[in-house]
Amino acid sequence: MKLKLGILGLAILVGAGFWAMSGQQAQSVMVDVTVPELSAPEQEGAALFAQNCATCHGENAAGKDGVGPPLVHIIYEPSHHGDGSFYVAARLGVRAHHWSFGNMPAQPQITDEDVAKIVAYIRALQRANGIF
Repeated sequence: MKLKLGILGLAILVGAGFWAMSGQQAQSVMVDVTVPELSAPEQEGAALFAQNCATCHGENAAGKDGVGPPLVHIIYEPSHHGDGSFYVAARLGVRAHHWSFGNMPAQPQITDEDVAKIVAYIRALQRANGIF
């Protein structure tokens, strides 16, 4: 009897852990993102984004709830945040002004060439998702 209760308890704990983890993953993505076929420079941008940006801005720039905003969002369309704003953000960081995630620190490891590829990737995602 004790063995059955122990196994049942363990099964409940494991199930609760999986349930909690799946809920966290679902909550962490802020927007659904369709990823289009990417050109070679956009693919390089995707890899650079994954290495340098996704920790806060989420996989495919979908954002992370409680961590960082989605870049596949109307706020980041070219007419509001031009390509130059991404260069400034990488070099100097950004004071929080649209979202309540806090300030973005500078990313000195990212070169201007890297930013160009990252921006190409973000713009490709935005176009594919109807942002502009």
